[in-house]
Amino acid sequence: MLRIHVRPGASRAGVTGMHGDALAVRVGARPVDGAANREVLAVMARALGVGTSAIELASGSRARDKRVLVRGLSPAGARRKLAPLLGV
Repeated sequence: MLRIHVRPGASRAGVTGMHGDALAVRVGARPVDGAANREVLAVMARALGVGTSAIELASGSRARDKRVLVRGLSPAGARRKLAPLLGV
């Protein structure tokens, strides 16, 4: 389970660092008809190197702070994949 803080309407999508204890993720889509949520899931799947079917929005569908469930990747594996994006 990952905590994510979303910044919609960005010029470029991607993981940009941390926002408190959550990952900061920028998406180009606006939060209309679930477009931003779909893009968040796609960005996270790409960042973690998993298929989009392995990622699910667990909570926060109508908020900037979300929880995303990732299947098939250990917490240590997720940290390894995200470390270069976070400058760790």
